[in-house]
Amino acid sequence: MSTYGEAVISRLPDQAEARQASLQDATSVYDLLTIGMARRGQYAMLSECLERAMKFSFSEFHLWHQLGLSLMAAGKGVGAVSVFKECARMRPEDPSLPLLAVKVCIGQLHWYEEAEALAQSVVSMGEEAGEFLPRAYLALGLCCSLQATDATLKADRNEFNRKALQALNKAHSLDPQDAQIAMYLALQLALVRQVSAAMEPLQAALSLRGDDLHSLHLLILLLSAQKHHRHALDTLGLALSQHPDNFNLLFTKVKLEEALSGPAAALQTCEEMLQCWQTRYEVSQVSPGHRKPSIHLTLPDFQDTSTGSLSPTSVAVSRLEAALSEVSDMSSIRRQGPTYIWATLERIWLQAGELFMADNRLKEAQFCISEASSLFPNSHSVLLQRGRLAELRSQLDEAKGLYDEALALHPTGERILGRLLVKTGRVHLGEKVLRDAVQVHSTSHEAWSGLGEALQSRDSSQAPDCFLTALELEASCPIRPFTIIPREI
Repeated sequence: MSTYGEAVISRLPDQAEARQASLQDATSVYDLLTIGMARRGQYAMLSECLERAMKFSFSEFHLWHQLGLSLMAAGKGVGAVSVFKECARMRPEDPSLPLLAVKVCIGQLHWYEEAEALAQSVVSMGEEAGEFLPRAYLALGLCCSLQATDATLKADRNEFNRKALQALNKAHSLDPQDAQIAMYLALQLALVRQVSAAMEPLQAALSLRGDDLHSLHLLILLLSAQKHHRHALDTLGLALSQHPDNFNLLFTKVKLEEALSGPAAALQTCEEMLQCWQTRYEVSQVSPGHRKPSIHLTLPDFQDTSTGSLSPTSVAVSRLEAALSEVSDMSSIRRQGPTYIWATLERIWLQAGELFMADNRLKEAQFCISEASSLFPNSHSVLLQRGRLAELRSQLDEAKGLYDEALALHPTGERILGRLLVKTGRVHLGEKVLRDAVQVHSTSHEAWSGLGEALQSRDSSQAPDCFLTALELEASCPIRPFTIIPREI
């Protein structure tokens, strides 16, 4: 124990041996601290402890590496990337270090150019990268794919997509037994609408990992793109049996049920999602030591006023209203926990509102949108749906104002605003907005169709080409965008 009482941090040459002994003792203590705190998920506190150790840990790789991992686990992405870069400087022959930085750049920071440069540094190591070389090509492909999604110019987007396919094909050829690489190759082919070609690598991925969530979800989307909606829904049932509480799958289920059976049939899934949301996040606690009972949905006595009997649509509406009313009682409770929890609830309400609008039940839609708005009043998704509701009520000026607000926050929905402008007689402005939309969303059949309508209204000879492009894109359009599949390593 005397060693700990005589710790030496002096940098004088004659103290080197004693300093090294002190550092080894300190490292042992920090390792024990890491084990204890990591088990409890206290990564933020751990990273703060390790940061304090840096003042006597110059070029001590192990502590730097531990610090990088703790910062990464604590969600402190900027610091983690800086630390991993320093680790790579200490050990330039280790390809895992730049790839850890790439993981943070893609998953937490969305620094795609930085991630591409780091992945390229591993690729340039060639065979010296060993088993990490296929992963480096995977990272490079994902960086290019994500940049293609964000690109606003068609030429840039095409170039990024080309580079992404090239890198992912190389990764797959280097390691055909890597299920994740095969899945992401299939996803990239799907993103460029090579739907049939995407099936081959996806089948390879599923043969290697048949229960992989993202592979199963991609298969469902590819089947829906081929208009095999019933087969897609059956496959989705299989996926949900393995991942029963996955909200991303449940949102896809809603869309498939709407396509096959209409909006009323999909409302029951929205109801199940609300119950699942409350059960998972346990938000029914009103005050310490006093818990409100969980939701138990039952069919209320809701009669159709025209026939005096229960109709399927009315039943679904009333059940959903009961669910929403009970969950909305918690709106006054102070929101706690990560934002994504409440963002998920917002999406459920907006999805229900969309279904009600499709079923021409505007009062119920207004209720759902109000609940979403109570969570995130300035969300672009809420503003878009409020605009859509105003448009359905023929309040066109209000709708345009809401669309403008939504577009100022996030560049989605140009096709909706463009079509509204054309509808209200401002054809040239609507055409400009729609031309911008097809540049940004070149695979959106709705944007191309809207542009065709704008051109047709002024008897342009380009209108048929736009309609033809829209038809071709619609033929390979999935029930939800392929981009809902997360791209991360």
